[in-house]
Amino acid sequence: MKLFYIFLLSILLLPFQDSEDKSEYLREVKTELQKKWPGNRTVNLVFHGHSVPSGYFKTPVVNTLESYPFLAYKEITALYPFAVINLINTAIGGEDSKSGSLRFESDVLTHKPDVLFIDYALNDRRIGLDSAKIAWESMIQKALKKDIKIILLTPSPDQKLDLKEDDTILDQHSNQIRQLSKKYNIGLVDSYELFKKEVASGDSLPNLMSQGNHPNEKGHALIAKGILEYFK
Repeated sequence: MKLFYIFLLSILLLPFQDSEDKSEYLREVKTELQKKWPGNRTVNLVFHGHSVPSGYFKTPVVNTLESYPFLAYKEITALYPFAVINLINTAIGGEDSKSGSLRFESDVLTHKPDVLFIDYALNDRRIGLDSAKIAWESMIQKALKKDIKIILLTPSPDQKLDLKEDDTILDQHSNQIRQLSKKYNIGLVDSYELFKKEVASGDSLPNLMSQGNHPNEKGHALIAKGILEYFK
């Protein structure tokens, strides 16, 4: 019975975007990306979060060009060959959303993002769901006041947790992020679900990870694929 209620809850907390919604969410941004010189302008994509978007693989090694922000950037620039796109990475390894929210105005909003990506859930385990929700909502509300398009990310996995379970601490943070996406009608890349589906289809989690809780290039490519759905 418990598993039934967990399954029912997961259905109720599914993100609002279907494929059509995702194609429309960044409509104005994509229109800008399609403009040619001299009628175009620079489009800023800002990635805010912890070690995963920072590009840490096996700490302390940073593989910037194999991390999901840059894998997505490469594909986006291929889709829009006339666009001038700035990739701005404000992520810091080891940081949680509470710390990230404290520097949000000075380090993130100052770049005037066209699209803002937020990825903190792995490290938010140490501050708890309530504190994480306060921090995420603070960043979301400040960005929305600036008419910034926001895409939230659920966490990539930690090999210490069983992806086949449905009520781990990362599941709980993922559900909270899905709720925030629905509440504010903003974008969502459900990284945790993407990894679950990949493993359920026959791949092994270690094959997607470079260390305990950092994806390798194959794992980062999964997240980048989710991001690209918004730009097609």
